[in-house]
Amino acid sequence: MSTVKGYVEHIVYRNENNGYTVMEVVSGGKKITLVGSLPDISEGEPLEAEGSFANHPLYGEQLVVTSFSVTVPEDTVSIERYLGSGAIKGVGPAIAARIVKKFKADTLRIIDEEPERLAEVKGISENGARQIAEQVLQKRELREAMIFLQKYGISLNLSVRIYNQYGPEIYTLLLTNPYKIADDIPGVGFKTADEIAARAGISADSVYRIKSGIYYTMMRALSAGHVYLPLPVCRQYAMDLLRVEEDDLEQPMMELIMEKRIMIRTLDDGTEAVYAAMFYYMEINTARMLIELDMYEPADQDEIDEAVADIEDRSGVSMDPGQREAVRAAVENGVSLVTGGPGTGKTTTIRTIIRYFEKQGAVILLAAPTGRAAKRMSEAAERPAVTIHRLLEFNGKPDEDDPADMDAYRFEKNEHDPLEADVIVIDEMSMVDISLMHSLLKAVTPGTRLVLVGDADQLPSVGPGNVLKDIIRSGKFHQTELTRIFRQDTASDIVLNAHKILLGERIDSGARSRDFLFVKRYDANHIIAAARTLISEKLPGYLNTDVSQIQVLTPMRKGVLGVENLNKVLQVHLNPPAGSKREKEFPHAVFREGDKVMQIRNNYQLEWEIRNRFGGVRETGTGVFNGDMGVISGINLFTEEFYVTFDDAREVIYKFTQADELELAYAVTVHKSQGSEYEGVIIPILSGPPLLMNRNLIYTAVTRARSCVCIVGPPESFQAMADNTAEQKRYSGLDQAIREIWPAVSGRTAMIPES
Repeated sequence: MSTVKGYVEHIVYRNENNGYTVMEVVSGGKKITLVGSLPDISEGEPLEAEGSFANHPLYGEQLVVTSFSVTVPEDTVSIERYLGSGAIKGVGPAIAARIVKKFKADTLRIIDEEPERLAEVKGISENGARQIAEQVLQKRELREAMIFLQKYGISLNLSVRIYNQYGPEIYTLLLTNPYKIADDIPGVGFKTADEIAARAGISADSVYRIKSGIYYTMMRALSAGHVYLPLPVCRQYAMDLLRVEEDDLEQPMMELIMEKRIMIRTLDDGTEAVYAAMFYYMEINTARMLIELDMYEPADQDEIDEAVADIEDRSGVSMDPGQREAVRAAVENGVSLVTGGPGTGKTTTIRTIIRYFEKQGAVILLAAPTGRAAKRMSEAAERPAVTIHRLLEFNGKPDEDDPADMDAYRFEKNEHDPLEADVIVIDEMSMVDISLMHSLLKAVTPGTRLVLVGDADQLPSVGPGNVLKDIIRSGKFHQTELTRIFRQDTASDIVLNAHKILLGERIDSGARSRDFLFVKRYDANHIIAAARTLISEKLPGYLNTDVSQIQVLTPMRKGVLGVENLNKVLQVHLNPPAGSKREKEFPHAVFREGDKVMQIRNNYQLEWEIRNRFGGVRETGTGVFNGDMGVISGINLFTEEFYVTFDDAREVIYKFTQADELELAYAVTVHKSQGSEYEGVIIPILSGPPLLMNRNLIYTAVTRARSCVCIVGPPESFQAMADNTAEQKRYSGLDQAIREIWPAVSGRTAMIPES
């Protein structure tokens, strides 16, 4: 650690929201650049800062500040410089000189203890004297608070946010209930609050601590895909986290229920399900809105059959009875489901449904969860399709008064301004979580036909819930499951083998195939070498496609065959360094112009634009989401920005400070590939945890390929995955909520028997 003591000569940059500042400090006649959260420090002020020196590629040596304090000016020259710097509104150099001339070395004591005496100085009224004193007091309070918070190991950046949230209340809060910080400040979790509490001497069995830990347990469950936790599971997770006994949980849990922060609901099987309150109501309201939407209107069957026959004649396709039933169900039911695996005719069915309603003059909207899925849907349906976020007109602009308020990030389309449509078709429903489904249904008015399309055997959504499977399991909505494989005549082994995987049938790894290839390797390094050769040399020519249309999919993030290692290896071969390519090194990756990248967390504020072919801006918006993929189209080392063009043509500017939101995407996990389709897919496998290396995952990976799948590794590893039906349990109760609410809301009986 290094210490710098001097006075602030110049503020180069300051972010008013978080206090991040770049400043030049004169120390011992030498000018030093300081960076860090230094709120309310003004030019002319003396300070002492601790931190570590680092070399910036453009701006040279800087002190990255970890703690600081404002020192008392030691002489009248320093006092005058400080007062005249503009740090105090209404006091300029001339007034400062008169104040110091009047009070000399006693100036700062006068301002602190006898501020009314400032009115003795020419040009300062009694009101002006009060305002000067108030400003000095506010600055002192903030600085004292920052110093106080630093004693508890709280970073400068977080200290600013805490002070802005609570003001002078922080002293009482920190010594009684620091866990409130985790509740009130976005991005601050239980573990951070727990570390602060430990330093503040809060006991491990504090009710505040246990309540916060229980709620954190529920939030962590949501990130794992659960909407609720069974009470015994919730208790065990909380006990493991908090290291307390079960009896210690009873009172805090009752208080959380009374505060309506958690809810407990008894399920059909007697399970006591613990919900975070918001998700309890979200699940119940999703069930209610689905049922209210499902109006049954019988139609003339002959007219439907005649219209479908006409569409078949015009398009040159022939539909089987299951597909025709799906069309009839979409016409007669407010909510209908079309499900099936690859090659079962979902695309033809949806295209026919769209054309049928178009003949009726209906307004039809098409959407999917991700940009890639929407692009696929648009190509297959031959109609425009957008992401669900864009359909609902997502607004990622924060409230000016409270940039951290997540409620400000909202969908403009909702119950107050619903979607104007007669028919809405949503594809890739297995990817839709409970939160997105709830938002969608709020914007759909009864009388609209909602057609939900998906493959129930795909991996579930990344977010909480099991929406598609739960709707099917409820047994209350018309589902058409397409099972006939239409692509047998094209000899697509991808389709045939995908269905064999689901049925538990063995796949002959020695059989000759044009599109389902086994590259047998038995060592991790040999597997990587083979995958590298396939993507860079063999498959582009074999498939007559660009290397960007070939994707490496792996079950895991860590390990030799994990995403992190594979991306480093593949980047060297697919986008090596070159004098014509700018690049920037970050702690987690080197990003280079031309790199394939993926957004790895939701950013509701990132602005994007889509340009027309003449370069003009055609559309703008906000929000880039977990799983969005694109290419780095440019890097500007001077402005410290890089530019990413996503698959749906959105162009986004990232600051270097936002680089941790992206990662290389030459290889991605199978989970992240949901909703996407690639010309070729390479799947390197060797071994891994049984709950990860399962049938569900290998089926999803295989069905991401349009033209070719290459399994690289021991055939036995592939077969072991295909044989492994173990899946991690996902706790969701939408199916039961639908069944419970159905009698009170629905005006008809179920169209299909309960499962």
